[in-house]
Amino acid sequence: MDIKVKNGVAVIQSDEAIITDTQSALDLMATVRYEVGCDSIAISKAAVSEEFFVLSSGIAGDILQKFVNYRVRLAIIGDYSIYTSKPLKDFIYESNKCGHIFFTETENEAIAKLTGENHG
Repeated sequence: MDIKVKNGVAVIQSDEAIITDTQSALDLMATVRYEVGCDSIAISKAAVSEEFFVLSSGIAGDILQKFVNYRVRLAIIGDYSIYTSKPLKDFIYESNKCGHIFFTETENEAIAKLTGENHG
């Protein structure tokens, strides 16, 4: 796991899943706050368990609720065009509108959303 800070956002790169369940999400939040002092995280989609994107598993809702409860903003960076599930597409759309959790295609877009530079 590689953490860099850009514009006050912890940008995390990993080729393996870091967020796999609620405990791993809590551990990540604690690590980021302790090591780099950020309350905003941009993470590559590769670092999130694929099960997260199966809404019926309930993992996404549980994990994102922890981010909201602990006031840590999150952007997951990746290509979402591979998913055909309407509930997932609706979930991504609604999340992007709410301003706390974002699903973005690029790191620059993630940082802009998390820093409030682009609410479009």
